[in-house]
Amino acid sequence: MEVWRHFFDVGDDSEEDMSAHEDDWLADLQSIKDNDPDVTELAGKGHDNFIENMTDEGWEQLGRDISNNTHLTGLHLTEGALNDRKISFFFRGLTRSSTIKYMHLYENEFSVAGVQSMVLFVQNASNLTMLNLDANTFESEGFNALMRALRDSPIESLSCDRCGIESIDIDSEHIPKHLTHLYFSKNSINADGCRGLAKLLQGGDSTLNFLNLDDNKIDDEGVEILADALKHNRSLTTLTLRRNNDISRQGQIMLLKLISDISSIKATLQSNHTLKCIHLVNSDGFIEIDEGIMKEIEMATLINASYKNNPEGASRRKVIQTQLHSETRAALCHLQDVNHSVYSEIDPLHLPEVLALIDRHNGHEELYVALSSSIMTLFSTVNRKKCIQQQMEYHAAKVDEHRAQLEELGTELEAIEAAEGNADNDEVEHRSNKRRRKWWWGLWG
Repeated sequence: MEVWRHFFDVGDDSEEDMSAHEDDWLADLQSIKDNDPDVTELAGKGHDNFIENMTDEGWEQLGRDISNNTHLTGLHLTEGALNDRKISFFFRGLTRSSTIKYMHLYENEFSVAGVQSMVLFVQNASNLTMLNLDANTFESEGFNALMRALRDSPIESLSCDRCGIESIDIDSEHIPKHLTHLYFSKNSINADGCRGLAKLLQGGDSTLNFLNLDDNKIDDEGVEILADALKHNRSLTTLTLRRNNDISRQGQIMLLKLISDISSIKATLQSNHTLKCIHLVNSDGFIEIDEGIMKEIEMATLINASYKNNPEGASRRKVIQTQLHSETRAALCHLQDVNHSVYSEIDPLHLPEVLALIDRHNGHEELYVALSSSIMTLFSTVNRKKCIQQQMEYHAAKVDEHRAQLEELGTELEAIEAAEGNADNDEVEHRSNKRRRKWWWGLWG
């Protein structure tokens, strides 16, 4: 531990404090330097004198020792332990790690310069899966720089709450390949920020499954951008938008249509069947929530959750539970301003199967409603001309089939007759020869 003491700026007035509180910290630093397998975590807070008094050279030496350590898995340097200057020296020494899995650097108030200092480490930390940078001041510029560094990083969880982020500029060529959880609460993200986030949500390679956007400045335009990006997304399961006070009833309807579009059966089948949680409601009640909309959102997300990894099953269940259930469909149509009969979309020839499906899943009462609703639809939508054409096509196909069979049988018959004809010719010739022989012997008799 004596090796480490010269890395602290300690005045005479602080000697007593240092001797009282530094022993554990110095012991941990020495154990990390010695690669002690029993020390797997290092934690320090800025209000501790022995952290505050560490020299720049001490931070660089600590970073170097951590780079060479093969047992340290967790690093917690929080609440003022680091600033832009200290973090630059720390990551000058800490340029790589094969063992650190999680790193907490929250409430240090470092800026974009601090983020830039850690880029090389983030790129070379082969086992780092969680990075917490909450309550720093690097803002949009720092976050965008960090995202470019994460493309090949193993980081799965990134937390940037309270970092002053507004706009988000994500390069489509540098989208993180392993990021699954992203936390953005208490920033200032607006519609422009949502456009950047949309790049993380679009395409078949999206890996994000949890996105926290609580306490931002997202309005209906931002919701529309996110909903459009999530239409074909198959990874995101949780979206939180609590206390975004500019989300109106119209924005809430957009989220409902995202997961349960009642405008047509096809639209329902093509809705998002992956989202299992959409959080809008909060106990403080800042957002004016339409309870009817939230009820339908919860119902749709519950279906998604019950058909985990089976979006096709969820899509079929939604059709049965919404399109083929009169009360639910009426409620959804009212909320989404849709007004037309679902049975107009169904080929009348398929109505028996549809009605059987309704009876099996929704009971006799709903079957009666469906029958009474569809009987007039059946008469009004059956196209006699179309039915005749379908019948003609059916019989024409049968005629072609019979004609082919007729030709095949004819060919077989001709072969049989040809064979019989040859046999008859042989018999005639045989009888003729026999008569000639009799005549010849008669001449000589």
